[in-house]
This record gives sequence, C-alpha cells and structure tokens, in this order.
Amino acid sequence: LASKVTPGDSPFSCEKQFLGFYCYSPDQIRTAYDIQPLLDKGKDGTGRTIVIVDAYAAPGIADDLATFDAVFGLPDPQLTVVAPQGANWDPTDPEQQGWAGETDLDVQWAHAVAPGAKIVLVQAFSSDDADILKATSWAVDHNVGDVISQSFGEDERCVDPAIAAATHRVFQRATARGITLFASSGDQGSAQPTCDGSSYSKAVSSPATDPLVTAVGGTFLDTTLPAGTYVHESVWNESADFEAAGGGGFSTLVRQPDYQEHVVPGRTRAVPDIAYDGGILSGVICFFGDAATGNDPGFFLVGGTSAGSPQWAGLAAIGAQVAHHRLGAINETLYELGRSRQATKVFHDVVDGDNTFTFDAGGGSLVTIPGYSAKRGWDAATGWGTPIASALVPALARKAS
Repeated sequence: LASKVTPGDSPFSCEKQFLGFYCYSPDQIRTAYDIQPLLDKGKDGTGRTIVIVDAYAAPGIADDLATFDAVFGLPDPQLTVVAPQGANWDPTDPEQQGWAGETDLDVQWAHAVAPGAKIVLVQAFSSDDADILKATSWAVDHNVGDVISQSFGEDERCVDPAIAAATHRVFQRATARGITLFASSGDQGSAQPTCDGSSYSKAVSSPATDPLVTAVGGTFLDTTLPAGTYVHESVWNESADFEAAGGGGFSTLVRQPDYQEHVVPGRTRAVPDIAYDGGILSGVICFFGDAATGNDPGFFLVGGTSAGSPQWAGLAAIGAQVAHHRLGAINETLYELGRSRQATKVFHDVVDGDNTFTFDAGGGSLVTIPGYSAKRGWDAATGWGTPIASALVPALARKAS
C-alpha cells in the first residue's frame, strides 16, 4: 500500500496541489484533525510512552525516523528498540521488507502526532501469532508504555483459540495497568484473506475484535491544499484500483461488549470503533530505508488502516499527558461520547461510502463481498468517525480522570 513520491520544493509538490492524489505531511494531518491546537499548548505527549509492536528486527528504523524528522522539522524522540525474543532479520525476505516498511510507518506517524512522547519499538521474532503474543506480553508485563499500537491483523477465524484466549488475558493485564490498546481493522473492507492466503471471505480482523482493543477503521480524507484544512471524508474504498478498503463488520466469535449495546445491531462484537485517514490516494508520507526497500530508499506515499492505529496511539499519549495518568481502555468513553450531544464536537461523522470489497479471483473474474454503508452515528465502516482532537482528547482525559 505504498508508492514512491519525489521531493519538490515544499519538500513535496503533491503537498501543494492535488495531483490525482494527496500526500499528507505531519502539519497537514495535524491541521485536518485539529491536533495543532493541542501541540500549541504544549500537549504533545511529553512524559508519556507509546509502544509499537511489530515483527522482525528491521535495522535502521532510528535512522529512517531521523531523516523523516529532518525533512519535516520534527525533534527526534527518545526511541528504544527491543527484540525480547532475539533479533531475526533476513534482508532478502520480501515479507520482512514489508514489515520494515510497516515499522517505519508506525514509528514515524506516532511521533508525528505526539512529538514529545517516548517510543518503545518491540520487535517480535516473527509474524507468527505465537511470536506476536510473546512480544505483546513482554511489553505489558514489563510495563514499558502507556499505550500500545498494533498495525496488523488477520481473519479472527484463523487465530488458534488458545492463542486468542492468551492474547485476551494479556489485554486484561494491560488494561488493569491503565494501558490503552489500539489495532487496525484491516485493509480489505468487509473481507479478510482466507487462512491459506488463496482468496478472501467475509470476516473481521483480530486483534481488533477484542473488546478491550479500540479498532481503527479507514477513511479517504479530502482537505484544502496546501493548508490541510478539513473538507470531507468518506469510507476508504479503493478496492477497484488496489483491492483495498477500510476493514469493518461483525465478529462471529466474540460476543457484543456492553458498550455496544443499544448502538450496534446484533449480538456480537463489531468493528471499527473509530477511524482515521487510510486512503492510498490520500496517504501520508513516510521515509523507507534500505530495510524496507532493499536498496532504493526514499519517501513513499502510504495508506491503510495501519496508518491510523499509531496516530490514534499518539492522541492517547497526549490524552494521558493532559490527564496526568494513563487513559486505560477508552471504548466505553468513545461510545458514551458518540451517543451524547457532544458527538459532533468530538468526531467527524463519516456518512458517505461503504466498505464493499471487490477482488480479482483469477482470469479477470471479479468477486464482490458486500460491505457496510456509512451512516449517521456509529457504523461498521468507520465506527463513530474520525477525531476532532482539540475537543476529543480533553474529553477522553476528563472521563479517564
């Protein structure tokens, strides 16, 4: 979900005008989601720590972040990289290169939103569920941060039930310590890749489906350029061009949590809870070094719900700074705010589009998996919508207090 962009004099010409796509800088995203007023008041995550869980021990992440910061005028954060199961890195493996790009995205954009926060990158030995679980458990049991971002997932039915149960126990320990949890809801709309990777089927993504996790869906963000002033959002759906769309739907395994009662139809957990810009053609700019590209480092336009999870983690870090303590699990508060008269002050309610997913099943045969339409209030495409951070973050801090 990335394509290379060429620096211009701004430093990127696509920041200044719409070229058939947007490429958003930190300043523009901060303007669109009204984050800048918080930063102007010194609310930038100082004193708080964001934990990023990713797979494989990609080298050069700190150097890539330093390049990103230099281009966009950001201060370098205190970044700690930990591989508790041991470092595992094969620079010739395309899967590991993909995870290196994911890691760059997570670290750079968590930092872009909360530039004062410390970042701890926890690198799992591999992308296997068991190794991800070990890395997440290490982060929780060593209490290394205030908020955890998880920009990965798979069809909930593909997760071994024992690992799913163990993961939930880790999340219980996390929330007992006041740690806030985020996960991306997936990039195939109403579908997920099948367990053997050969096709797609209607499904939702784990760990986003865990009731203790705040699931982040995707939108397509439209702004004025070059300022980045918010104009409009619709459900992220580029399945016709890229076989990609914002994940959302209803679990078949997890019962409905209390906070979704009388809001969400059915009796099972639904995702997402909230959303963020995830469009490929409304993407954010990242710097990918050798680990992510092989031998062609540069700046890339990146989309996906994995862009939203670390940025929401940045907002939670700012909220913890405002509250003077961790926010803990925030879903109950999000749903309370969504049902209240404050809703239009704290959320951009996305009411256009759907996450129906269309893919090529081979030989040009297109298959469509019906999705869910955006509507007023909560929906299974964008949840409650995207943040109006200057109002939402203080509201989360007050509720946590």
